[in-house]
Amino acid sequence: MIIRMCQRWILFIPFMILSLVSLFSGIPAEASCGTTSCFLSIDSIQGLPQKGILNVNVTYNYVKLGQIDGTSGRVPGTANTTDRVLVIDGHREIRTINQVYALDLNLGVTDRFAVQFTLPYIVRLHRHTIREGNPNQTEAKFTDNGIGDIRLIGKYNIFPSLLHSFALGIGVELPTGKYNQPINTPANRQPPGVQLGRGEVGVIGTFYQTYAILPNTLTQFSSGSYRHTFRNDNGYQFGDEYILNTGINYQSFDWLALNLQFNWRYAVHDNFNSSLSQFTPGGGGPMRIDPEIKNRRVPNSGLSILMLTPGFSVNLPASTSVYFNVQIPILRDFNNNLGQNTSFIAGISHAFSVF
Repeated sequence: MIIRMCQRWILFIPFMILSLVSLFSGIPAEASCGTTSCFLSIDSIQGLPQKGILNVNVTYNYVKLGQIDGTSGRVPGTANTTDRVLVIDGHREIRTINQVYALDLNLGVTDRFAVQFTLPYIVRLHRHTIREGNPNQTEAKFTDNGIGDIRLIGKYNIFPSLLHSFALGIGVELPTGKYNQPINTPANRQPPGVQLGRGEVGVIGTFYQTYAILPNTLTQFSSGSYRHTFRNDNGYQFGDEYILNTGINYQSFDWLALNLQFNWRYAVHDNFNSSLSQFTPGGGGPMRIDPEIKNRRVPNSGLSILMLTPGFSVNLPASTSVYFNVQIPILRDFNNNLGQNTSFIAGISHAFSVF
């Protein structure tokens, strides 16, 4: 018994050290356009509850993005949805802070079918410089908060058993978040990547898989999702997004579980139905290069990132648990935009019996 407890604590200590070092290694809160939340696998959110069980999750998500080594933060193109023009050069990202509070409801309708509802509330502060290198260079600030885009997903477990499961999901992302918010001072809109919502319906596909390597002790899991958003009425279409997670969960004690996972996220370049302009260093406004309104790739959008995520969850009485995860970037490419640094997510889960 004593030997087994020692073995469990030996596995627990590295997780804690890695989590704490990751958390305090990057206290400055910086973020960029485009990424609003951590992407990782949480069983009480991705999994399927039993029939009549409602899993309620409340999470707090703090995402850090900043200037990546070797990049300037000066983006090659910015979408101006007010004038329907893609402006080349003259825009440099300074800082964004994203904080996301989310309510997630996961209801087991039958033993194999569940419905998931996700309601995010976003608090965002963004700063950038426009007309970079121009005599009329100015710094713009944008602060906003409110409900983001709501997700509704139906999930079905096609391979249920005591040792493994595999569930597929399909759903929609509803355009409930604001997407026409202006800069705090001028009347022009902020770029689409800074807005709280995407402005159009999206379709979602998901999967979630688990396998008990050692029943009640060691479990392997993986999950993934695909999102496609249609073009909004500003002529802007966010690029398709792919997410893939895989990891292990170790039940160290009855009250404590450790998990370690890899998270990969890839987003295709956005597309903007617009004309084309470019800022000139001599002053004045942007010079029109191509007045034709047509589909154009937004060069500073899109990303690819791989992250390592250690975490733990603590089981409390009355079907309640709390959890904490830290995401550490391993590989990342944000097309000269600000990139995601160390981020974390904390949450609490409670299971209700509703019928």
